[in-house]
Amino acid sequence: MSIQVSNVTKLYGEQKALDGISFDVNPGEILGFLGPNGAGKSTMMKIITTFIPPTTGEVKVCGFDIQSQSMEVRRNVGYLPEHNPLYLDMYVREYLGFIAGLHKISNKDKRINEMLGLTGLSAEQHKKIGALSKGYRQRVGLAQALIHDPKVLILDEPTSGLDPNQLADIRELIRNIGKEKTLMFSTHIMQEVEAVCDRVIIINKGKMVADGKAGELGSRSTGYSIRVEFDKEISRGALASITGVKRVERISEQLWEIFAEGTGDIRPDIFRFAVEKQLTVLTINRHEQSLEEIFQELTGKTSL
Repeated sequence: MSIQVSNVTKLYGEQKALDGISFDVNPGEILGFLGPNGAGKSTMMKIITTFIPPTTGEVKVCGFDIQSQSMEVRRNVGYLPEHNPLYLDMYVREYLGFIAGLHKISNKDKRINEMLGLTGLSAEQHKKIGALSKGYRQRVGLAQALIHDPKVLILDEPTSGLDPNQLADIRELIRNIGKEKTLMFSTHIMQEVEAVCDRVIIINKGKMVADGKAGELGSRSTGYSIRVEFDKEISRGALASITGVKRVERISEQLWEIFAEGTGDIRPDIFRFAVEKQLTVLTINRHEQSLEEIFQELTGKTSL
């Protein structure tokens, strides 16, 4: 395993930021790490990258323990924190040379040129970092995280604050990097997760609430909904009494959204209900929940 997290808990005084978190990340996997603000995402990433220790539990990266073998972990991990810390008065190439020196890279110029090409910074290499747009600063952050050729890349909110064009560029860059690295990143942009990630973990209030492929999470945790329109008025309570119904929401006067309790098809039950109540079904459609809807339901509809 590239990353092994076993029963990790992190306390800040009496506050429990992480509560018994366990998961593994396979080599070459792109993992989206999701959760509302304050859920513990950044704390988990800081623990994996050896910035802070867990209160209890064990974490290994590429087989190395983060506490007893922290230098080996750092050699195998590239990290881009949420607030990208850059020396704004340094030139792009100068900064990457500085980082390469910290990692004691032997052929610095060759490696710097490779990173400039990979991250699309060749044309910007002689500019001061402070003169770059946020999108290009994120590219510099990715270049510094990759320059020592780590096996694992940890990115905390790498696309936060980017405009749609910058977001698309960084998303494509992440996808390309993920072909060769194990990659774990947090984000609040659900379309990004669906487009890039092999797998998704959702945490809420320090606990894991979902783990699986993005397309499978709905059937595992929240089911689906049926949007149905009748020819007459009907009460919410009557619809809620249908077998397999979890909750009911009114969309318009005669159009309802009926949320299923599990994965079984409740449309036959709705038709039987309509016959019993002498209703005509004008339209009926099955609506699969989006990842964003799944996220909101699993985290108590906390704001993204």
